[in-house]
Amino acid sequence: MRPRLHRAALVLGSALALACGAPAAGAEEWDGLPGGAGRDEVYGICGACHSLMIVKQQGLSRDAWEETLDWMVEEQGMPELDRDTLDLVIDYLAEHYGVDKAGAARP
Repeated sequence: MRPRLHRAALVLGSALALACGAPAAGAEEWDGLPGGAGRDEVYGICGACHSLMIVKQQGLSRDAWEETLDWMVEEQGMPELDRDTLDLVIDYLAEHYGVDKAGAARP
């Protein structure tokens, strides 16, 4: 994705998250997402299209998270993320919702 389009997509995603009641910085409610680098992006990007419960129940490996996000761009119309943002989101998802986490749905 071109940098200008990516910035526009992130601004739009952030605006949508705020308009839909995204918690203010420091708020304890983030639909249950634990704190850490990437939480804001996951909340805005993933939560813009579907429930975060779907995210939290996956239990995917880092590679599977990346494949899932690629699929969402290719098949579901999710805006393509720049590599830094994509890595941040995947790192967050793998850390908090990876295969070795309690409640993970898949090995």
